[in-house]
Amino acid sequence: STQSTWGAVVRLCLMKLATVATGSRDGRLVVVSRNGRKCVAVPQIAETLQFALDNWARVEPLLQAVYHQLNSDENFGEVLDVSALHSPLPRAYEWIDGSAYINHIILVRKARNAEPPATLRTDPLVYQGGSGTFLRPTEPIAHPTEDWGIDFEAEVCAITDDVPYGTRAENAAAHIKLFCLCNDVSLRRRIPAELEKGFGFFVSKPSTAFSPFAVTPDELGAAWHDGRVNLPMHVEFNGAVFGTPDAGGHHMHFSFAELIQHVTQSRALTAGTIVGSGTVSNEAPPDRGSCCLAEKRMLEKINTGAEVTPFMRFGDRVTIRMAGLDGADIFGVIDQTVVQRH
Repeated sequence: STQSTWGAVVRLCLMKLATVATGSRDGRLVVVSRNGRKCVAVPQIAETLQFALDNWARVEPLLQAVYHQLNSDENFGEVLDVSALHSPLPRAYEWIDGSAYINHIILVRKARNAEPPATLRTDPLVYQGGSGTFLRPTEPIAHPTEDWGIDFEAEVCAITDDVPYGTRAENAAAHIKLFCLCNDVSLRRRIPAELEKGFGFFVSKPSTAFSPFAVTPDELGAAWHDGRVNLPMHVEFNGAVFGTPDAGGHHMHFSFAELIQHVTQSRALTAGTIVGSGTVSNEAPPDRGSCCLAEKRMLEKINTGAEVTPFMRFGDRVTIRMAGLDGADIFGVIDQTVVQRH
């Protein structure tokens, strides 16, 4: 607990959670220590993360008690094998991906010779992605050909409880129970023809991978404010730093609260809904790099007249992570290699 500005005691919800891949569709929920080294399964509280989200008000204090013991008692819990983890939600009822970074929208639209929408700064862009077969954080990105233009996209994601129809932005943050990261893979050369049909992404947006750990907003400390995670994303491509753009501040034009307000205009959201920020992108400074290849290619074209960097090839590797204000890792690492699907 902590003392608020007005003197009232506010109970913090500090927690890091993960899902062990068991061969079942939803895996097994584990509570993870803050340093990411230990874990404990909690079947007596919640067998899966989805069950925990469905019953959050009841199970959250029980899970938090386990988290406290895990961090305070060195003899409690077992060593965590990160390679055994699935995405926190191996499947979700809904995966709604936004595009809250104006700079990213402008650059990728230029890349496919499309104009940004007239409502660019007033109405968020969102699409409903496939949510039935998420990839593990270290699962290969497997496709039959490089010709599809395979690209990574590093994003921040919010996971909600039940969100009522017509939720306003000022009430939306209370429905965000967890955050994680994702690699929202895109098949760039399949996108233009698909969008020309006027019916949205589908085959150009294959399965997404999420970070090993999901954490409560309070776990982010002072970095979580104004409806944004105000920390740099860290992307490496083939072992070299590719981008470290700021995920928060003015760069994220629409906050998570505003994204939730937008998508609940005409529907309620069920517990376990994942809302993506869109690819993290900063217009300046340019040395912060990018979180996807499409942006880098467009910047090359603007600056030199030609796109030089290729899309991902078989054997290419991308890692995505984020550190807190104290420099410690928060979400674990998404670490994926492109392989050929036969």
